[in-house]
Amino acid sequence: MPLDNKQDVMLQPPEMISGKDLLYLSDMLNWNLNAAKKAQHAASELQLTDAQEALHTVGQMHQRHYDMLLEHLKTKPLN
Repeated sequence: MPLDNKQDVMLQPPEMISGKDLLYLSDMLNWNLNAAKKAQHAASELQLTDAQEALHTVGQMHQRHYDMLLEHLKTKPLN
């Protein structure tokens, strides 16, 4: 019998998160920021333009992921 994965999808972040979730989000932010910095640094060390472009693309992707995580973590004003 196939599993219905639609129930496992969270369409928006919860109002409150656990301490464990916060630690994982912190790790994800660090991983993405570190990967973005490393890709940009590696691109600056290369002379092959194709490789530079690929690394810039990778760095930009990780920067976007970092920015998305930060956006999700912004607090909403209380009404």
